[in-house]
Amino acid sequence: MTTWPILFIVTFLPIVGALIIYVSRGEDEAARRNSRWIALWTTLVTFAISLILVWRFDPANPDFQFVEKASWLATGITYHMGVDGISLPFVILTTALMPFCIIASWKSVTIRVREYMMAFLLLETLMVGTFCALDLVLFYLFFEGGLIPMFLIIGVWGGPRRVYASFKFFLYTLLGSVLMLLAIMALYWNAGTTDIPTLMHAAVPRSLQMWAWLAFFASFAVKMPMWPVHTWLPDAHVEAPTAGSVILAAILLKMGGYGFLRFSLPMFPLASHDFAPLIFSLSVIAIIYTSLVALMQEDIKKLIAYSSVAHMGFVTMGIFAGTMQGVAGGVFQMISHGIVSGALFLCVGIVYDRMHTREITAYGGLVNRMPLYALVFMVFTMANVGLPGTSGFVGEFMTLIGTFKVSIPTAVFATTGVILSAAYALWLYRKVIFGALVKSSLISIKDLTFRECLTLMPLAALTILFGIYPKPVLDMSAASVQQLVNNYNTAVTAVKAAALLQ
Repeated sequence: MTTWPILFIVTFLPIVGALIIYVSRGEDEAARRNSRWIALWTTLVTFAISLILVWRFDPANPDFQFVEKASWLATGITYHMGVDGISLPFVILTTALMPFCIIASWKSVTIRVREYMMAFLLLETLMVGTFCALDLVLFYLFFEGGLIPMFLIIGVWGGPRRVYASFKFFLYTLLGSVLMLLAIMALYWNAGTTDIPTLMHAAVPRSLQMWAWLAFFASFAVKMPMWPVHTWLPDAHVEAPTAGSVILAAILLKMGGYGFLRFSLPMFPLASHDFAPLIFSLSVIAIIYTSLVALMQEDIKKLIAYSSVAHMGFVTMGIFAGTMQGVAGGVFQMISHGIVSGALFLCVGIVYDRMHTREITAYGGLVNRMPLYALVFMVFTMANVGLPGTSGFVGEFMTLIGTFKVSIPTAVFATTGVILSAAYALWLYRKVIFGALVKSSLISIKDLTFRECLTLMPLAALTILFGIYPKPVLDMSAASVQQLVNNYNTAVTAVKAAALLQ
């Protein structure tokens, strides 16, 4: 088990499932049903194999594990894969959420089902590859390749303005990544390699650090998305199908935060330290501004989309605080937000499938007809608020503690985001769930089906479990985060000491 290429299997098994769907041609109901089952079993098997990674992973070892390396392109560009305590949680989050996306699309997607399932399986390969890649060129191909299936998922199976939203999503993210490609080339010319572990310990000149940091930041800031380059996200979320919104919020947004952890802090520590005040300012603006915008929304999906931008503000703030609590809290917050935001979009999809509208005013009093739905929706709403006992609290609290050690004003202003999140989340819950059931269209609405319970109950259980017992996620990433923070602080301290001696 220690010799077989487990990362290769976890990464590329979904493509095998996509090829099987492609080979089994047909457009009748039987072909559509087979496509659904093939996609579901492929994602389930991929998830099961990825759990072996957790079983065999040594959390005390901060270095990359399950490393696979093979010659690939000329001039030292290799197929190099591996995971550490920072990337493994994102791999598991990706493989765990994909079966839920397939189940959530079981009834709602009725046209081009084969192509839809193939797009999701291809997207899974590209997302897992992004978190496992240990070569800059390989990372870039996986990172950018994920745009294509997501572009199709929004553009083909989205809402009325799907073409506009898909092109906006594609152009925003692609333009930011062009600068990252230039930075990758500059790093290769400087160090003679694109190997990520080598570059993490290479001495990058301070002038190059500044430009390379800004180039990588341009890509990752759009991906997260940070204010003010966040405007593509609400449109993409509103027009995307339910499962597309789940993956967009739960996984694709996290690639930006993962990029900061994998590249910005370890490779450009001096630039990260110098630009930290900028990140703090942008994070606070994102937390407060997008929370206020969320209060003004009339569309449920848009409200949750803006809340995602606000919660990602806590992540960037914690990461660039450069403290153990801040970075560990940032990692945990991304995992927690992946579960909670994905579940919230599933909840929206459930009522949309029944009523075909996402307008908040179209609902009210659902607790009278959908008590089970009201209970589950409440769990995720409380987690979104950051209520103690839910996973949302742990990440936000740790990022605030970590930031407080570095910048008290930033932590104080960011804390107002917790109050604002309670305002818009509880307002939404009251408008949709509580009140009298006066709208005639809601009289016959049905509660959760078995299939819908199958998608929401495990996520609700994880939300509460990680809120009460966050140790599994924190322990998995602790050694790698500690090494990252130590290296970052060592580099910054050395420069400060050298400046004092001059």
